Amino acid sequence: MTFLSITFLTLFFLLLFLSIELQAYTPEDNFTISCGTTGIVFDGQRTWTGDADTKYLSGGQGSTVLTQAATQDPSVNQVPYTTARLSPSQFNYSFPVSAGPKFVRLFFYPADYPSFPRTHASFSVQSNGFTFLKGFNASLNADAEATKTIFREYVVNVNDGEILILSFTPSQPNSYAFINGIEILSMPSDLYYTSATDSTGFKFLGSTTLYSVETRFALQAEYRIKMGGQEISPLNDTGLFRKWAGDEEDYLIKQNPQNNDLPADTDGKMNITVNPDYVAPKELYRTARSMGTNATLNKISNLTWEFPVDSGFTYVLRLHFCELDPNINKDGDRVFFIYIASQLAENHADVMQWSHHQKGLAVQRNYAVLIPKDNTQKKVNLSLRMDPYATNDKTTYSDAFLNGLEIFKISEAGSNNLAGPNPDPVQTPHNNIPAPKGNRSSKSGTTSIIGIVAGVVSGVVLISLIILFLIVFFRRKTITTPKDYNKSKSSATSKWGPLSFTTTKSTTTTKSSLPSELCRNFSLAEIEAATNNFDDVLIIGVGGFGHVYKGYIDGGFTPVAIKRLKPDSQQGANEFTNEIEMLSQLRHLHLVSLIGYCNENYEMILVYDFMARGTLRQHLYNSDNPPVSWKQRLQICIGAARGLHYLHTGGKHTIIHRDVKTTNILLDDKWVAKISDFGLSRIGPTSIDKSHVSTVVKGSFGYLDPEYYKRYRLTEKSDVYSFGVVLFEMLCARPPLIHTAEMQQVSLANWVRHCYQSGTMTQIVDPTLKGRITPECFNKFCEIGMSCLLEDATQRPSMNDVVGMLEFALQLQESVENEKGEEISCDTFTSELSVTTTSTIEDHSYHYKDSYNTLLSWNPFSEITDQNPR
Repeated sequence: MTFLSITFLTLFFLLLFLSIELQAYTPEDNFTISCGTTGIVFDGQRTWTGDADTKYLSGGQGSTVLTQAATQDPSVNQVPYTTARLSPSQFNYSFPVSAGPKFVRLFFYPADYPSFPRTHASFSVQSNGFTFLKGFNASLNADAEATKTIFREYVVNVNDGEILILSFTPSQPNSYAFINGIEILSMPSDLYYTSATDSTGFKFLGSTTLYSVETRFALQAEYRIKMGGQEISPLNDTGLFRKWAGDEEDYLIKQNPQNNDLPADTDGKMNITVNPDYVAPKELYRTARSMGTNATLNKISNLTWEFPVDSGFTYVLRLHFCELDPNINKDGDRVFFIYIASQLAENHADVMQWSHHQKGLAVQRNYAVLIPKDNTQKKVNLSLRMDPYATNDKTTYSDAFLNGLEIFKISEAGSNNLAGPNPDPVQTPHNNIPAPKGNRSSKSGTTSIIGIVAGVVSGVVLISLIILFLIVFFRRKTITTPKDYNKSKSSATSKWGPLSFTTTKSTTTTKSSLPSELCRNFSLAEIEAATNNFDDVLIIGVGGFGHVYKGYIDGGFTPVAIKRLKPDSQQGANEFTNEIEMLSQLRHLHLVSLIGYCNENYEMILVYDFMARGTLRQHLYNSDNPPVSWKQRLQICIGAARGLHYLHTGGKHTIIHRDVKTTNILLDDKWVAKISDFGLSRIGPTSIDKSHVSTVVKGSFGYLDPEYYKRYRLTEKSDVYSFGVVLFEMLCARPPLIHTAEMQQVSLANWVRHCYQSGTMTQIVDPTLKGRITPECFNKFCEIGMSCLLEDATQRPSMNDVVGMLEFALQLQESVENEKGEEISCDTFTSELSVTTTSTIEDHSYHYKDSYNTLLSWNPFSEITDQNPR
């Protein structure tokens, strides 16, 4: 045998070995279809077959084969995105496959095709009884994902005797369906599916039983990530052609600047064992994301990722680990906590223990978690957090790490649905939304006027306060309603100053002298552009005022909430004007900021900062949102209390909100609480010899201060009473009034008084909080709420006192959690609530012993006949 022959054979067997090493699994079924074309084409990794001359395609009268899009983006791969199958009617693909689970991969390139505009692509995709996509707007999704192409991957099981069918159905008469590429691939039956008797199923968070991913479900691959390294291409997978994306910084929340890549095996020489070998490529385990070596910093930080997902689905997560660190050699060397969706998944994660002390042995941990429906957001964040143990007898190194992650969405039981909602339209500068002149038009503009504002602000404030003092005594009782705008030719006056509503002869547009120097006066055209002409898809809330839209201003860069008065609203020009005048002069972290208003063409519209998480009530009851933790509820209470305290004491005159309730406490994306809706707010007593304001009763039943309701005496302590009801809503997760309940339980305020007296408060607490509240914090919180609900308003604490007491309650909670090193997880609450009549926090004392017996027997709502709010 010649040297050349030996060399050739050696090379042949080496390539064969590498091929076997990479191709750990050989799929029985492998269809790779390039839609809208003929022949065979190679993309550098896979061979694609055109669908035009195959038997797989059926249906779709009027379907069109296109050679390419009207304009092909040079950054888009030619295969399979050069051509597409498009049709205004349903068309199907049928694939004769063997029984078992299959990967179904769909490739879309939303572009303008001749006779098929990009924005008209809206369709559904079904397969073997499962709905993959429903009303799917390809262009909206591509814009939201900031990508030219869209890739979707599913797992579906095909039973004996079945064929795999994909149906593409346009959503509307003027829309069309399309597809650029399809891949069908067999997979090992035990890769992601489990059986009901499988002892290695997915640990279901919040339950003691394992979660079985049975073949009656379909899965959608949401994320597949290699931590701490570059992506792994489909060709370098284990024969399953999965793409493992790189560890993108968009998902990692860096708290410690040393959260760097761990160079586990930079030269690729370490022995790594994966069993079964098709689970993941060995390359996945050669890098990781860790916390770094600074033990001091690690004690106050963690590893956290956040992944946007659709709410209302169960998700399964597979975490990939492989211990390669030369410093880690035995059990206990590196131990950490794992939290998924803020729930504790592992309280003693030890990879060396899981691998039975074998370094280089890859291990996986499987978890399942339900993300409840959140009607306030189309996407919610699924968090993965790893907290290191402090270095002690439990662990040697204070660190945590992860090599890889997979996240799958599970189809809804019963409906077999995997489809989520379309995202909101993304507005960008090329949309030509006019940027308003004047205030808040840009950051640079704001910066440029800071010096001027700083120089005159003291004078403006002084003048404003003088005017405020004077106009309180000269305010008129009525303001022209929207229907009377075109009839009014004289000036109306509010408690803040003159308001002139005038109508030009040539148009029906009304203009007002509202405080445009303090907030923006939007034109109706700007509002229509911001809301896509009040598109229903942008409605995020409906209230007594009207619809609330999510909009985009400043060229599409700034999301806002736009509240539009409806003609038959119980609120009118008075509340509209009051809200503008009040909020335009108030700025505080815990108050919703008013950006501007529109008062044109009989429209009354308010524009606020966008609060991503909606109202507080939406996170307490009567919604599909996940329950909020107790500690988070305390922090929300403190934030709201600080906002009310600012209203009561932050200016020269007290401002009484008059409508404190959980629907008027909004939450931003970071769960910061902000008081909203100032339409009913009033200036408090303006002289020292006057203790209250005499005024007609307005507010919401269930929250009304009975002293105000009975005697028409409004004080800041009326807000304190309403806030007391809010506190018990937070604790009990029930409405302030339940008309269908037993008489004693109709009013939440009455019910908590009864339970407080009888020592049964623990029985009415939100069940999701069971075992999560320390006894000391629980007693203190109840004491705070009861002090707010005292009959004698003078004995109620001020909001400043409430803030101090709530902060102390939070300290009581945190002190026990810090001692345990985790959230409270005791089995039961205190069995009996101790009734405390005097509590001292720092220098504040609250004595309500004399009023206590009256408080317990008091029924402030016995005279109410009209239960409608306001």
